[in-house]
Amino acid sequence: MFARGAAAEQVTDRAWLQAMLDVEAALARACARAGRISEADAATITDACRAEYFDLAALAARRAGSGNPVLPMVQALREVLAERVANDLHRGATSQDILDTAAILVAKRALAPIMADAGACAEACAQLAERYRDTPMLGRTLLQQALPVTFGLKAAGWLAGIESARRNLLVTAEWALAIQFGGAVGTLAALGQDGPAVAGELARELDLAEPALPWHTERGRVASIASGLSLLAGALAKPARDVTLLAQAMPPLPCACSGSPTSSTSFSTLA
Repeated sequence: MFARGAAAEQVTDRAWLQAMLDVEAALARACARAGRISEADAATITDACRAEYFDLAALAARRAGSGNPVLPMVQALREVLAERVANDLHRGATSQDILDTAAILVAKRALAPIMADAGACAEACAQLAERYRDTPMLGRTLLQQALPVTFGLKAAGWLAGIESARRNLLVTAEWALAIQFGGAVGTLAALGQDGPAVAGELARELDLAEPALPWHTERGRVASIASGLSLLAGALAKPARDVTLLAQAMPPLPCACSGSPTSSTSFSTLA
């Protein structure tokens, strides 16, 4: 609802579908590298994993039966694949693996333009701080006029807040942007001894971190991304709110000339 700019393109329904398909395609290639399926079958699955081949409305309608969109998507994929190749799809995975890893992909893809926009905003603040470092303005405390400051100082404050939030989000992303892959009960039992190898290849295929354990019941990564984004939103809201406050019209000051019309008008306005 509130997405804007390049990030908006990364959080659409079609973007979510493509992210789920990308996970399935990457899983097929990871299984091929681990010797679980053939390279040819992995290539066929990858070629079929394109969002434009699917009817979003139809998938949404079929989702109610399973409670998530992964099962109808996998069923739709298998319907267009040869039986032998269809059996190689979704190897060792559970729906939660695909949905969680797709969510991380969506977050990663949306974070790229968000971080770029935040960086541009920080650069603009830095330029303002430098340009107006000696330009005086009224300081305020509890919205009341106080001692003078400079506009450069105010812009530097904006810069510090944005840069702090950006650095926090970058550090968070290194840990939080990780695959979720554990199979039905988190043991990768369906892949036998190849489970860890497939997980490692899946992480490399998607350029995501490989966690020590599946995290499908531990949602700290998701919460950390949300927290980091909220801090950045707050840092960006600070200059936005300050600008609206600085744009307020000041009431005219009362005239010292006793009995003049201006004096009467001014006091009326202040009242």
